[in-house]
Amino acid sequence: MRRMPFAGGLSALLFGLLCAPVISHGAAIKGKVIFAGPVPAQKKVDVTIDQYVCGTQKDAGDLLLSPQKELRNAVVWLENAPAGTVAPAESAKVEMDQNGCTFIPRVVIVPAGGTVDFLNSDRLLHNIHATPKLNASFNRTQPKSRTIPITFDKPEIVRINCDLHSWMAGWVVVAAHQYYAITGADGQFAFDNLPSGQYNLQVWHERLGTTRASVAITDQQAGRVTVEMKSP
Repeated sequence: MRRMPFAGGLSALLFGLLCAPVISHGAAIKGKVIFAGPVPAQKKVDVTIDQYVCGTQKDAGDLLLSPQKELRNAVVWLENAPAGTVAPAESAKVEMDQNGCTFIPRVVIVPAGGTVDFLNSDRLLHNIHATPKLNASFNRTQPKSRTIPITFDKPEIVRINCDLHSWMAGWVVVAAHQYYAITGADGQFAFDNLPSGQYNLQVWHERLGTTRASVAITDQQAGRVTVEMKSP
């Protein structure tokens, strides 16, 4: 029995790998989160400290709606992520600034095991304080221009406070997998590269709580869903 020369065998193997069909998923979910019901008046918060930086009054910032009642800062994720999905590698720097005595952005997503860099652009002292259930608690004072990196190991939603300015609130959503999204000003979200099937969505908002939705998708047609959230 003749044996294939090593070089020829390697060339044949490489050719086979290069020519093998690439398996990819082509299905997608396109969605929007909207507020249902009469729009409540925007809450105002009186500022009684550090007014030279913070001003005298702030919008609460916990319910941001477009004129069409599209909801900003809702977090959407797949409850039944595809089999084999793992926590995403941290590819982009995640930052939360304190600017004008407000957390900006108010909501961020970081993968489990990832780090959020907390910044302070204000010319005064802030602190970042959180008491999560699954991740390590922290309470750090933060002067201007100091960056404090905090690592979050386990999936959960963590509220961030500044004890020196009681109206300040931010949220870190620690993601279990790659299929998490935050709605923008138009209330929209999308998930791509999914296998066909039925998916269950969970939607969270800091003021409106949690709701669920489901959508079926195929490779030929994206699943489209509109999720309504109401005041509790």
